Amino acid sequence: MRNFFGSIFINRDELVEAGIKYPIKVEYYKITDEDKREKSDKLIYGIQVVKTEYKDKIGIEQEKMENITNDEREITEILEIIKENEVTPIGLEDVILEIKKWQTIAKNKNLSYNT
Repeated sequence: MRNFFGSIFINRDELVEAGIKYPIKVEYYKITDEDKREKSDKLIYGIQVVKTEYKDKIGIEQEKMENITNDEREITEILEIIKENEVTPIGLEDVILEIKKWQTIAKNKNLSYNT
């Protein structure tokens, strides 16, 4: 199942600076697989990112990462971070792995790390 979380248009000034003269929209989705529920009946959450480029022809690029967490609050916090930082499909996996790494480091050091 795919639930819309939010979308953004990449900042026009940043696009112009990069030499891009067309709008780019990025959409963020919280995904679940009802068939892969844990034994405790919890859903396992993932994220899908869809980038749409509005050139002469519309171009769509997408990426998803499944099985990130079974904590809905955590996946919502991660989605907020990637949306706020305008993460595109190409960077999704790297960003998620980095967030999870910092969560693990904080947990091992008994630090408070808000996703």
